[in-house]
Amino acid sequence: MAATSPATELAAQVGAAMFAADRASRETMGMELVNCTPGCATMRMQVREQHLNGLRICHGGFIFTLADSTFAFACNSHNKVAVAAGASIEFLKPGQLGDVLTCVGQEQSLSGRHGIYDVKVSNQHGEVVAMFRGKSAQIAGTLV
Repeated sequence: MAATSPATELAAQVGAAMFAADRASRETMGMELVNCTPGCATMRMQVREQHLNGLRICHGGFIFTLADSTFAFACNSHNKVAVAAGASIEFLKPGQLGDVLTCVGQEQSLSGRHGIYDVKVSNQHGEVVAMFRGKSAQIAGTLV
């Protein structure tokens, strides 16, 4: 079994601490943190009745929230508190009731206090539902 690096262990600790305190993601949204590694995070959420809009598809705000939460875990994975400075999303396919949405966020650039992260939301068939890009800004503090 390969040994994990200190940075990988720290990112996992940060992810666990953040998720334990994140009632919005856990309780309101029903998200699961799959993993948190340096500059990267994966989250999952099943589309439930309460996520549906008037067209009976997943409300875009919930897909945005899943992507935004994944972005938050990725940009905080270095144990330096980071907040969103901006974000945008492109919706490509509707989420349907029962879909399992998996969201993977990956650091593209980290320079000084600012980072850029791309986040892909896919359904259980591997179809891309949305693409999100977030810009983070580090502020004072650490998470663990």
